[in-house]
Formats: sequence, structure tokens, C-alpha cells
Amino acid sequence: MTSSIQNISATTNNMKLQNDLLLRTLRGEQTERTPVWMMRQAGRYLPDYIKLREKYSFFERCETPELAAEITIQPVEQVGVDAAIIFSDILVVPKAMGLEVQLLEGKGPFLPDPIKQASDLNRIHIPDVQEKLGYVFDALRLTKKELNGRVPLIGFAGAPWTLLCYMVQGKGSKTFDDAKAFCYTQPETAHRLLQMITDTTIAYLKEQVKAGADVIQIFDSWGGLLSPADFENISLRYIRQIVAALKEEVLTIVFAKGAWHSLEGMAATGAHGLGIDWCITPALARQMAGPKVVLQGNFDPAKLLSPIPVIEQEVTQMLEAFGGYGHIANLGHGILPNVPVDHARAFVNTVKNYRHKA
Repeated sequence: MTSSIQNISATTNNMKLQNDLLLRTLRGEQTERTPVWMMRQAGRYLPDYIKLREKYSFFERCETPELAAEITIQPVEQVGVDAAIIFSDILVVPKAMGLEVQLLEGKGPFLPDPIKQASDLNRIHIPDVQEKLGYVFDALRLTKKELNGRVPLIGFAGAPWTLLCYMVQGKGSKTFDDAKAFCYTQPETAHRLLQMITDTTIAYLKEQVKAGADVIQIFDSWGGLLSPADFENISLRYIRQIVAALKEEVLTIVFAKGAWHSLEGMAATGAHGLGIDWCITPALARQMAGPKVVLQGNFDPAKLLSPIPVIEQEVTQMLEAFGGYGHIANLGHGILPNVPVDHARAFVNTVKNYRHKA
């Protein structure tokens, strides 16, 4: 591991962490056990979150620091994860850039006036992130205070390609054909948009670090829709800029779902960790990513619907396949809303109770 990794402090805002397993693992240190957290752990499967969802709209939850902090901390207290991830959404960035974004319960995101051509870029801008996204930084600061050093706090943003998908398509999609066609037929405009998103994201994430984020994760949820060459041209070149701007200041994780073919290129960004889904074996992921980068994943979230003894067996097999050090246990994508809380807790407890053979 490089000296820059070792120089990233294990304390933030002068607060000593009681559980720094995640940070030590990302810095390349050997730890007494594998750290564990779950993507989308703050939210939809927890009964206490569902109560808040019934009282407040999605963006009210995101934009009210007290609510965001409460939701962020719920899985730490109720499931026992080794890290908190701030409750927010990747689409706060397009919203800050000037697009209307609606989150419809049960339907997902809807952007009623998406980007379709070069002239549409006049409707968006690189914002003052303090002015437009200050509520996220307030939520981070409040969460950091209320965690009181129990576990590290993860901040995040969407990768530029994934954000472009929503900004052009205007809604969720399994294929994002409109977004891909936009990049292929209007490449100059697409790259202008991607650079605007990148510049905004760098400023946004730097402020998250100042507000107390110990780790930053970049989510490229739709990276797997691109061929290896297109992933390099449309996604990775912009992720590379973001990691380069952050990696000396904070520990970074890149998760590009389905883009396992480009693990070598993602490792070369200098990110400290790479998330992988369940469609690649840990052995192949390690072979492609190399020996230095930490791997995160890769339990299929649907398997959390299995009986608890099956979950315990499958999680143990996953841990054995990763072979110990240099691994963060996680899901290969976000937790499903219908997962029972005791099943999520079984996942976490199995990891926490497992010890690798010397």
C-alpha cells in the first residue's frame, strides 16, 4: 500500500473511532475479522424507516438533517453493521444542477424535463454545492456527532454515467437505451454533460469529507450496461477524475455493478476498494483487480430471503471464497425492501462471528 493510504487518519474531526475495522481494512492493514455493512442499509426494509416514510416525502427525509441522521443510524443500532452510510440519494446532484427530480414511492425516479440535446445544457449549471447541497453536509455533521465515534461514516455520490442515465432517460430503465443513444449520436454534448456532472461531484464529495465522511463510495449502478470500451470512454474516465481528486484526502470505494470486465482499470484509478456483484467469483475478481486493492461484496441480496440457516451457510462460503484479509463483506447490490430485519441481522452476525483460519 502507498504511503498516501497510510497517511489517511483513522480519526475524523478529532474523534477517536471505537470500531475502525472498515478504515483499517481499506488502508491495507490486517484486521481481527472482516468488516461488514450493506448497501441501502439505511432505509426501506426497516420498520422504523417505514414509519418515517409514511409521515414525510422522500426529499423531506433527505433534506431534513435530523431525519437523515436518524435514518442513517438506525441500521447501526438495529442490525449491528460496522459502518453507517449517510441517508441520501444519488439524484440530489442532478437536482442541484437545475433539473426537476421527483421520487415516486413504488415507481422510482422521474425527471419530467430531461436533457435531450445540446441546447438543454443551458438549463443546468455547476452549482455552488454549499448553497444547493448544504443539507447533506449538515446531515453528515449531525450524524457524526450522534454516532459519537461508534463506527465510521460513509458518504457517497453517483458516478457521472449513472447520473447521465437518469438526466437523459428521465426515469428508471433496465436498459437506458435513450441515454446510450444520446452518448452515441451526440458524443460532444454527452461529454460536456459528463464533465459538468464530474466537476459538480468532485466539489460535492470534497465537502462531504470536510463534513465528516470517513469513506467515500462512488456508485456506478449502470456501468454494466456498457461494453468494456464504452465503459472506459463514457464512465471510467470520469470516475478516474473523481478518485484522483479525493484519494489523497479520504478512503475511496468504487462500485460499478456489472462492470467486472474492467476491474483492472478500476483498480488502476487508485481507489482503495472496489465493490463487486455476485456475477463474478472472488478468485477471478482478485486475479483481475490485483493484490493491493480491497474487494467489497458480493452476496446476492435475494439470498437474504432464504431461511436463516441457509444465509449463515452461504455467508460463510462467501467469506471462505474471499480468503480473509483485503475484503469488506457486503451485498452485491442494495438490500431488498422485503428482507426481514432478522435476516439482515443474520448476515451481519455471521460475518462478525467468523474468523479466518491462520
